Amino acid sequence: MQLTRLELYKRVCDRPLSKVAPELGISGTVLAAICKRYQIPYPGSGYWTRKSLGLPAELPTLPEASDETIEIMPSVAKPRKKRTLEEGSVRKPKPDAKLRRPARHPLLFGVEEHLRKTRDVKNGEFLRPYKRILPDLVSSETALLRALSTANDLYLALDEQGYRVHIAQAADNLHRIHVREQEVERKDRRYGRDHSGSIWAPDRPTVFYIDKVPIGLALTEMTERVTMRYLNGDYHREDSSLIRSAKSWQLTHSWTTEQDMPCGRFRIVAYSPKKGVDWSVSWQETEQQLLGTLIPRIVETLRASKNNLRRLMDAEDAAEAKRKREREEEWARYERREDARKTAQALTDSRQQLAEIIERWGRAMTVERFFADAEERLKNTNDERRQRLEERLTLARAMMESVDPLDFIEGWVAPEERHRPKFL
Repeated sequence: MQLTRLELYKRVCDRPLSKVAPELGISGTVLAAICKRYQIPYPGSGYWTRKSLGLPAELPTLPEASDETIEIMPSVAKPRKKRTLEEGSVRKPKPDAKLRRPARHPLLFGVEEHLRKTRDVKNGEFLRPYKRILPDLVSSETALLRALSTANDLYLALDEQGYRVHIAQAADNLHRIHVREQEVERKDRRYGRDHSGSIWAPDRPTVFYIDKVPIGLALTEMTERVTMRYLNGDYHREDSSLIRSAKSWQLTHSWTTEQDMPCGRFRIVAYSPKKGVDWSVSWQETEQQLLGTLIPRIVETLRASKNNLRRLMDAEDAAEAKRKREREEEWARYERREDARKTAQALTDSRQQLAEIIERWGRAMTVERFFADAEERLKNTNDERRQRLEERLTLARAMMESVDPLDFIEGWVAPEERHRPKFL
């Protein structure tokens, strides 16, 4: 199609580019490029808005130029080449995407910083962080990096098997068991000053699920019994460099004692976080075998424990249902006993109140007979004395209560008003 500059100018000033372009067989973008090339101004969107509202709007003027003919070629869509059946069935093979194991488990992001923000601890004791919603890791400061590395390897190994390790939600009603920290179990415990130091524990357990069976995980550094020497106001390990380098005269007024101190070796404890299910298994490292080498065996053992754990959980559910039923039955018996006791007490109280009312009425009637006899005797006295005594009798009678039996019985409370029996 051929148009002069003036003809194209009139067209783009009469209607928007989006309306003119389809008539010319081109897109609005191509038409705008042609107008720019041949210096043909066209109104913008603001012009058409004002015009639709009936407001005055100015058209751009056509600059002076040769009124040459513009050749506009409609754009022709290229036909899409159809694939043959053989070409469509053959696809380019995609390179195998190698799944990379993440360097750090998501649960452990930022955990080191929180664990180091700890309450005051003596040299070598376990960290006691302020934050309580953390992965179940108990470690001293010197062994913290090893604890995080071991936990990371364990969590990632479980994740690779499809068991997501996470911190239990409060609504899950799962509980952390007491984790024993002694490497060699002893009858006495001597951790901390005065042998009564507390060890930090998270508020919620770290768990993963095999199907619907929850399993709790705890990683704790173990303690060993060591000799501690008191020097310069504090206790230090007997084999520490401070004690070994001390002079003999510095040790004159020192003494030794035994304490449980973190040893740098770790124990993994898996347990059932469901209340009432007594199941746990642990693995601990030695000087010859590190805990990281046991992780594949740990994962396999936990996977094989699913059926046993499910049986224990089902048995606990049945036992809990039985205990609940027994509690409900005991509560029903208690309510019946209380109802019978309150019914009997209400009857006793009503009888006692009625007896007291009758006794009060009897005393009131005695007083009433006294006044009646006094009034009868006044009739036989002289006028002066009768007038004086009548005033006193009036004052005395005003002090006394009513002798109407209905007034007395109106305040009585019947047994059914005191307590309505729930059981017949």
